[in-house]
Amino acid sequence: MLFLGCHLSASEGFAAMVKTAEGIGANTFAFFTRNPRGSRAKEEDPADAARAVEMLQSGGFGPLVAHGAYTMNLCGADPDARAFAASILADDLRRMAALPGNFYNFHPGSHVKQGVETGVEYISQALRAALAPGYPVRVCLETMAGKGTEVGGNFRELRMILDAVGSSEVGVCLDTCHVYDGGYDIVNDLDGVLAEFDREIGLDRLWAMHLNDSKNPFSSHKDRHACIGEGSLGTDAFRRIVNHPALKGKPMILETPNELPGYAREIALLRGLEKKA
Repeated sequence: MLFLGCHLSASEGFAAMVKTAEGIGANTFAFFTRNPRGSRAKEEDPADAARAVEMLQSGGFGPLVAHGAYTMNLCGADPDARAFAASILADDLRRMAALPGNFYNFHPGSHVKQGVETGVEYISQALRAALAPGYPVRVCLETMAGKGTEVGGNFRELRMILDAVGSSEVGVCLDTCHVYDGGYDIVNDLDGVLAEFDREIGLDRLWAMHLNDSKNPFSSHKDRHACIGEGSLGTDAFRRIVNHPALKGKPMILETPNELPGYAREIALLRGLEKKA
């Protein structure tokens, strides 16, 4: 089954997001745990979360993919900023326990010329501190485009973080725009890229996907998303992605430059690309 969705606004609560998702043909979705460009989080509502869990189960939804704030840099150079980012991570994970069985995804961060090894150590320290035994939500590191001093612009760096954390509760969310911009040719060699991912990380740690076309050419390291079929990846690349046996059953989240009607069209497009058994 294809689990397709997009980013939805959490302003009206979890149950409202489930209802909105159903209205656009989605059976998963993503949301920001707090202001994506800041740090403020919405007041918690346990009753709303419980209602959403019931709706997700009865509606046959796949796992959700929550997203941490873009401003949360766990490996920055300033120790106070790192400590603040780590506190946001810990608070987000505590909050996400109200939605058990889902994913929490975040950008690993930028090491700002401290070096990849230092960045990996800071990221892994924050994750080790935030993860509690038996935590009911799994954490995803997002693949990045390799822009500037981003950590996670290649599979090896993600593997380094996973090894340093040492927890089976941390995996990867593969972003199609990011990996293509980062130098992994999923247009012409999807099988080869997935084989490399399997060698470096293991396909058993690929838990979620972001589906985005790219406004930039292959290996540009720029990270600018385009609507499906309107960028350098093209529609046929997504036809192969939604039908690839190694990717079946994983939540696939659209992060294209769209509003709800556009997301509904893209979800219908992707469902139409799926080969029926």
